[in-house]
Amino acid sequence: MKVLFLVQKEQRAILDRLYDGIAEHCECDLRWLSSDEQANLRRYFREQVDVAKYDRILFFLRFKKEIRQASFIRSVPNLVILEHDAYQNYIPCKYTGKFSAHYRRMPWVRVISSGFMVSERLRQEGFDAVFVPKGYDQDLLHDLGRPRDIELAFVGSTGSVAYSGRKALLDELGQVENLLVTKTNSGEDYLNTLNRIRFFVSADVGMGEYMIKNFEAMACGCVLFAYDQGEEENRALGLVDMHNVVLYRDIPQLRSKLQVLRADAGLAERIAQQGRELARSSFGFSQIGARIVESMAAPLRSQEPAGWLDRLLSVMGR
Repeated sequence: MKVLFLVQKEQRAILDRLYDGIAEHCECDLRWLSSDEQANLRRYFREQVDVAKYDRILFFLRFKKEIRQASFIRSVPNLVILEHDAYQNYIPCKYTGKFSAHYRRMPWVRVISSGFMVSERLRQEGFDAVFVPKGYDQDLLHDLGRPRDIELAFVGSTGSVAYSGRKALLDELGQVENLLVTKTNSGEDYLNTLNRIRFFVSADVGMGEYMIKNFEAMACGCVLFAYDQGEEENRALGLVDMHNVVLYRDIPQLRSKLQVLRADAGLAERIAQQGRELARSSFGFSQIGARIVESMAAPLRSQEPAGWLDRLLSVMGR
């Protein structure tokens, strides 16, 4: 399968190993698009792409650029969209409902979403949605086997509107526990910091899926305290409370389980070990890349003739 894979040149998260994982499992033409190129996909395709050469065209681009170009994007054949932010479709933020509105204009396109329940909800709306979770860079992040001198911590961003629930929970926890909330540089600094933390507090409040931080912390041997995203999401990922992860729904529950683990170092070590093994076996970007390629390979829906969607929307009164 020959794949044209278009990604963002400027991206906060470093996902090179994910791209490598996809390229390992198909004939991949990976291209890094600048902000200007993403903003004018019609021109980029006209000047740079022969669509007939590819079995699949995979987008992993800025959603806010995509939604302004739906009339062109719906003309791209064999299109698959990889999306790590579609959870925003279902939470109060500036993109509430906008993913659904975008996909409604091209309902034949396959969407690979990183949330199990997000994928389920998209399918219920009639879209060709497939679940492949987020993961972690297995080449960079691992357990160094060092002593852990930070008991309780979170590493990452709390600034955006989408993270308002995260910030509120961490602020509340910080009032009653000695919690470190910090940021690091990517790479070795991040690896070394995760390897100093005994209990990593993930606070993906209201997001409906697990962010990359969860898999990174598990891979580095932290005991992961993860805000519980629900039974279906946990089952899809293999997360089992007090076995390979510690799940909580509020601060009192988190603190109660924290006290249990403070008193039972052996249990804490077993949870860390089981979490680390789960991450290694299931969530490395090499494995995630293989799953993405597998999800692309199944036959796509037939693209409807021009004007079909407009007629449908007219009948629906939209």
